[in-house]
Amino acid sequence: MTPPGRPDDPLAAARATLVGEARRLAAPDLSAARARYLERHPEAGAWADFDDFAFWRLEVAEIYFVGGFAAMDWVGAAAYADARPDPLAEGAAGIMEHMNRDHADALLVFARVLGGITADTAEMVAVDRLGFRLRLRHGSELAARRIAFPTEVLSLEAARVTLIAMLADCRARAAR
Repeated sequence: MTPPGRPDDPLAAARATLVGEARRLAAPDLSAARARYLERHPEAGAWADFDDFAFWRLEVAEIYFVGGFAAMDWVGAAAYADARPDPLAEGAAGIMEHMNRDHADALLVFARVLGGITADTAEMVAVDRLGFRLRLRHGSELAARRIAFPTEVLSLEAARVTLIAMLADCRARAAR
């Protein structure tokens, strides 16, 4: 079992509980929901028409968000309805894979200059429009750091440009 506070501790990860009323979709909404679902999950076509398969809508009343240890709050239905998907969500796995595979040295620079920690290894474990999270190892010690982007990043290209600029800035600061 991983001790609490470690970066790979599931209790330190963000999570949300959605509270509301779930209703089975009525016929007028069914075909559009089915089409959207199968577009996203084409393999489900094998069972989407079974009698025991149904489409439901959750009318969210509120959300209890836990962002990790000591970071939690209720989110109202209106704020939830106004929220939009993170623009990097679809490409986040690719960004992390690329950075971890090809730019491990840059992650160590980010950890030292922006995270204030020296590490033997650094792994990008999350990225979103506001920044990224690093899992760091120094000897037998594990740590994590959230590194903020200097401005909100709204596309994969903007993420690439921002990371390159951040690295150049970090290297310049480290050389002083």
